[in-house]
Amino acid sequence: MRRQQPHPIQLPPVKPQLTIEEWEAKAPLTDVELGSVRDIKAACEARRLPAKFHQFADAVESISRPSTPVTRNTASPTGETPSSRPQHPLHPAHPIATPQDFHDWFALIDKSISHSQEAHFRAHLNTLSGYLNTCDTLIDQANEVDEDVSRMMQDWTGVEEGGQSLQGACERMLEERDRLIRVTDEIEERLEYFQELEYATRMLNHPGDGLVLQEDFLFMVERVDVCIEYLESHRDFKESQLYLMRYQHCLTRAMTLIKIHCVNSLKALASEIHRRLTSSEVSSATQTLLLYPKFQSAAKALRPLITELEARAVRRPDDLSALLNECHAAYFSSRKQLITSRLIEEIQRIIRGSEVQGIGKGAGPTIDLVGLARAGCSYLKQLCSDEFNLYRHFFDSGEDKLYRFLEGLCDYLYDDLRPRILHEPKLAVLCQVCTVIQALMVLDLSGDYDEFEPSTQPDEDRLRPQDIFQSPLSPSLRDLKSAHSDPGLRSDLARNIRAQKHQQLKHLHIGNLLEMVLQDAQTRLVFKAQAVIQSEIRYYVAKEGDLDYPQHLIDFRKTGSEAASIPPSPSENPLSRMTSLSRQSTWYPTVKKTHWVLSQLHDYVKPAIFEDIAYEAISLCRESLMSASDLISAKSKSATALQPNSPDGQLFLIRHLLILKEMATAVGLDAQKERGMDFSGMADTLNSIIFHPNALLGQGLTNLRFPKVVESITDARLELDAALKRVCEEAISQCVQTATAPIQSFLSSAVDPTAASTSKAHSEFIEGCKKTIPEWTEKLRLYLDDDERTVSVLLPPMHDKVVEAYETFRIRVSTSKGGQSVEGVLLSRNALEEFLRSL
Repeated sequence: MRRQQPHPIQLPPVKPQLTIEEWEAKAPLTDVELGSVRDIKAACEARRLPAKFHQFADAVESISRPSTPVTRNTASPTGETPSSRPQHPLHPAHPIATPQDFHDWFALIDKSISHSQEAHFRAHLNTLSGYLNTCDTLIDQANEVDEDVSRMMQDWTGVEEGGQSLQGACERMLEERDRLIRVTDEIEERLEYFQELEYATRMLNHPGDGLVLQEDFLFMVERVDVCIEYLESHRDFKESQLYLMRYQHCLTRAMTLIKIHCVNSLKALASEIHRRLTSSEVSSATQTLLLYPKFQSAAKALRPLITELEARAVRRPDDLSALLNECHAAYFSSRKQLITSRLIEEIQRIIRGSEVQGIGKGAGPTIDLVGLARAGCSYLKQLCSDEFNLYRHFFDSGEDKLYRFLEGLCDYLYDDLRPRILHEPKLAVLCQVCTVIQALMVLDLSGDYDEFEPSTQPDEDRLRPQDIFQSPLSPSLRDLKSAHSDPGLRSDLARNIRAQKHQQLKHLHIGNLLEMVLQDAQTRLVFKAQAVIQSEIRYYVAKEGDLDYPQHLIDFRKTGSEAASIPPSPSENPLSRMTSLSRQSTWYPTVKKTHWVLSQLHDYVKPAIFEDIAYEAISLCRESLMSASDLISAKSKSATALQPNSPDGQLFLIRHLLILKEMATAVGLDAQKERGMDFSGMADTLNSIIFHPNALLGQGLTNLRFPKVVESITDARLELDAALKRVCEEAISQCVQTATAPIQSFLSSAVDPTAASTSKAHSEFIEGCKKTIPEWTEKLRLYLDDDERTVSVLLPPMHDKVVEAYETFRIRVSTSKGGQSVEGVLLSRNALEEFLRSL
């Protein structure tokens, strides 16, 4: 019995049908194909009925065939049968004897005629009847076929429903099978992280001497680490905590074995090298061979083990950093034991090589501090570079410990070099020491350090466990096992992981090691510079020829500038590119010393310290220039009694203030903030506290004024500009006063002006201008080195003041009683301005 489905299965949707026109458009036929279609159509038009319908066709044909009435088989009167003689069917069987017989025979004839006339109707009727019977038969058969088709459709539907249900059941079974396989694989994969404990424990329980050197040991360590990482992220698994603790114990035991092997190997190697170095006389080349290539050969075996320990110490510092520190300590102890004696001997040799004979009778040998710093720091740089490169063959971590070790080596030289630097009295020597150290630090940026990959494998396709560990995406335990057993997979995995690897220690920063000596030299340089500023700038006492101005400038102009032939310095120091540097021989000594001190300090001290020193030096130099200007003015007054208002002092100060301003601009001296305490209100506050104790009660306490921190901004360039403006105004006023002395005397007279006195004052003013202004302009060009731009800035204000004084004189004359008589003699404002510009 057919099983009924609980739910009817829906048939797939019927695809849309194409019309004949669309079919013809999409699939056109060729002429040959169209001919074939026509042949098939002609053959199909004459198709015959199936064999099962032949009997019905014969019956129809027999029925539709026309026939004559059947005559009765009667015997003739003579006793002969009708078949024995020919006779027409309508012929009477016996002679007509009575009217009734004739009537019967006539009726028969009439019936035969009627029958003959209606034969085609009957034949057609029989044909129609046959067709009807045939159609009825076809309808019956069509109904039977329809019933058969309906039964077949029902059977097909049932089969289809059964097939779909069977297909669904099979698919569900396949899905269930895949799920079970997947669950089985997942369970098996998870169990691998628990089953690995037995293999690791069994290997660690039989350590042996060469266990850590076996390749399986490193892969076992890596698999243990992967298991720990997996269990840490799946703490919800049953007994995961217990297995995690056991795995961590196995990892600690494995790392301890690595540490013991590395420490013992380093100690044994150091003992062997030390014995060979002290056994007999060993050449320098042999010492180098034992100290470096010998250690590098040992690094090939120890490097993979140390890398394993380093990688895991980074991720588990609480448990494994102590083991790594012991390896570092063993390495540094071994290296210090081997190179300390050689280092001390080399430093002593450098010190002996830096001795020079002292100058003077009875003077002993002295140490060339620059040569000692150059040779000693160069040797330390080479030694530290060799130690750094050797360290990279063993370790990728511990950079801070490495630099502490290298600093300890450098202390052997620093202990001798530092006191010499701190007691060096010459500023130039300290600058040379800073130059040497900074040159070594600059070379450190482009130094040639070994760029290498530690050669711990015979080829690039060898997979190291530390490479796997350092990859961003750690492989699974199954991947590790596959890589361990399949060389091809191991090669691919190694290349992919090594492409993501980077080395921590790139190159040695020798500047960190030389920084201490450089700081000592810079500190001493700053102190010595401050001492020079105080002794040779602030408290400088002018000598006899220092104030001989403008004679220095006249001699310089006559003899030419020997300093102008000095080629420009290739240094990047901006003070060496000053435009006035070619006339340095005409500078005042304090200005020379300021420039020299700042040039020495610019490249060797920090910018903040340099700005403080530069501000102090320029400020003190400005004060010394002001004092020198007063001395020159006083000297000029005593030397030229006839012309007491000599401008040499002011012009000297203008010249050197412009040089100081250029110097401050060259070094980029910015404004500085200074903090101080304001005690201006403390007197009132103490008075209130002593004489009015009640002021401390209530609101009176808020009215008291306490010291406060105030900030003040100082700018050397603004101070120079202010001083320069003031001295320019004084120089201009002095020149104007000399040129307008006749009319100033005329204006100060209480007597009414007369034509004679007015003409005399005017003439004396014109003569004074012709003499004073050209002389003053010539001196101005002399002091300013023919700088027409600056001269053109100072002359117009002087002309304006002269014109203002003359305008006052002209107004006084025009308002007097006899002023109209001399108006033709006086100059107009425009005429006077043109006259002054022509001088």
